Amino acid sequence: MNTGLSALMVTAIANTCLHTLSGPDHYVPFIAISRARQWSVTKTILWTMLCGLGHVSGSIILGVGAIVLGWSMSKIGWFDAIRGGFAGWALLTFGFLYALWGLWRAHRNAAHKHFDVMGDEVYVYAHKHGDYVKPTDRKKVTPFLLFIIFAFGPCEPLIPLMAHPAASASYWNLFLLVSVFTLFTLATMVTMVLLGYFGFPLLRTERIEKYLHFLGGITIMICGAGMVFLGW
Repeated sequence: MNTGLSALMVTAIANTCLHTLSGPDHYVPFIAISRARQWSVTKTILWTMLCGLGHVSGSIILGVGAIVLGWSMSKIGWFDAIRGGFAGWALLTFGFLYALWGLWRAHRNAAHKHFDVMGDEVYVYAHKHGDYVKPTDRKKVTPFLLFIIFAFGPCEPLIPLMAHPAASASYWNLFLLVSVFTLFTLATMVTMVLLGYFGFPLLRTERIEKYLHFLGGITIMICGAGMVFLGW
């Protein structure tokens, strides 16, 4: 495995673990529903993994555009000489812009999806920090609705990472990247759900959650900078 691919793998792992750990929405609903419906450990894990796969699939589907663009450019003769540097600069630029957008979004207090546990039920709604949410704005969550929410809520930072192996027309590297991202997403989700299922205290990540996109952009920017300036 070359240094550039290793850097992409580390960035993908960092992003997916950060994305999952700092977002209680990735595990609290499963804990609440499993308790309310008295699910077994096996059923809880299966639903968690199913929704996790839907989450990853949404990212991969959105990344198809990056894959098509990368493979198209890999067939252009003059691009072959510059694609390594181009990919690094593209990651660096995207990471920088994504971090700026994440910082702006955090301070703008944009509306975002949130889950709330009330009694034996779980509800989902969109809100801004500090705003009052009327009961009529909440929608009761079912396992199927939870899967739909995860499938249509992809992890955006994976998409530019997919473009790098695509630009090299490397099916194997792309498969490795997606596989590692999927594995760590599912592992982190299941770990947090099991901790809550068995009553262990969960991490308090409310303050980190609003800066999730900013932190994701920083990790991508570091990866791009390493490729551009350190020859990863």
